[in-house]
Amino acid sequence: MIRCMGRAHSSFHPAVIVSFATCLLASRGLWSQTPVPAPPPAPVAASAPATPAAAPQLSRLSPLTETPPWPKLQELSKALTAEQFDSAFEEVYTDSRHFPPPWQRDQGGITVPTGAADGSKVRIDFRLPADKPADPPHYWHRVTELPPLAGRPVLSDLRIALDPGHIGGAYAQMEERYLSFHPNEHVAEGEISLKVAQLLKPRLEALGAHVLMVRDGTDPVTTSRPADLRPVAEAVLREHGIIQPKDGYAGVSGDEKVLTLQWQAEKMFYRESEIRARGKKVNDQLKPDLVLCLHFNAASWGNPEQPQYSPENHLHVMVNGCYAADELQLQDIRFEMLQRLFLRMHEEELPLAGQVATAMAESTGLPPYVYATPNARLAGPSTYVYARNLLANRIYQCPVVYLEPYVMNNEDTYQRLLMGDYIGSTLFKGCLRTSIFEDYVQGVVNGLTNYYRLKRAS
Repeated sequence: MIRCMGRAHSSFHPAVIVSFATCLLASRGLWSQTPVPAPPPAPVAASAPATPAAAPQLSRLSPLTETPPWPKLQELSKALTAEQFDSAFEEVYTDSRHFPPPWQRDQGGITVPTGAADGSKVRIDFRLPADKPADPPHYWHRVTELPPLAGRPVLSDLRIALDPGHIGGAYAQMEERYLSFHPNEHVAEGEISLKVAQLLKPRLEALGAHVLMVRDGTDPVTTSRPADLRPVAEAVLREHGIIQPKDGYAGVSGDEKVLTLQWQAEKMFYRESEIRARGKKVNDQLKPDLVLCLHFNAASWGNPEQPQYSPENHLHVMVNGCYAADELQLQDIRFEMLQRLFLRMHEEELPLAGQVATAMAESTGLPPYVYATPNARLAGPSTYVYARNLLANRIYQCPVVYLEPYVMNNEDTYQRLLMGDYIGSTLFKGCLRTSIFEDYVQGVVNGLTNYYRLKRAS
């Protein structure tokens, strides 16, 4: 919160800075964590039947994944009406370009090709007016499934997993989430997101929640290391036409390091293996009702040895959605999207994300981020809430709210992060300000409190 002395508080609106070299590399599928969207096909109705692609096109898997348990999708039959399916798919799960989906839809349901060599398909039936609504198995509880509060604290009975983004510590520079403008000081996203989680945990527990930590230190959850993943990284490079990549990136300047075996193996470690290990922990051990992915944003800062400040500073909150056509060509992504859609996770995520975004906008004073790329779309009434297909908000088999406040290399944000957490307010550039960590935590607490107080039975 801000109380200014002598000058008015101002905030910057976002700008988009895109490196041509980065775009070139992304076009080869070697930069982003999900496949790069293909050019949009001719518009068709989302509900129109589509001829499935040939099995070889639908048989691919993301790195480090196994063939999905396709028969489990049959458990989703009768969970949604045709109208509910069409609405969710069109308003949340597509990227708004009306691509032909890789399944056939008729009045009674959808038939999904598995991508197996035998050409097998899975049928998911829509619920008809005479059908009793199905409630497929899920380990998490909808807000309507929680017991009445009966005078207890508002988050009673709720299992919340806190997932501090990235790793930090010895891995911060490898993750490229390490920022230092002067000697003997630095900001690492893995460390500051962990600090937020450590401050947030007792506050949520005081409101009755059972809080679980996806990680509670700066060690990876995965047992794999980059050296273990070099064969996978080499296969990815080969698939994209890089037959003899450079081994390491020492002495390699700019974005060309992306084409090295070292960089790809490291990315496979912190962006794939680590998140998949967290997904296994969330789904098999913690089994929460909600995951909060705690992150900080950043703008391009150029050479990490001579980083640049950015005038940008903004906030957005994400839910799962906005799948590109080529993403759904992959077996695992196709399976996971349909699982989330038919389990109606968006019905929990969207209103909750809206409440959290409103509260965080108030506590931080940040304007909304504006995407200028097709990999995200506004979802729901809030200008702060976007649907985006990220690995974490897709493979966690429960509702996920993914938070991206602040730009770490904004000068004010960077300096406030270096100040750490403190009690009360202190003078910062002529304004009395609470700590940046307090503003983050208070926004999350207020958003959750507002949502569950509104939705839960008393």
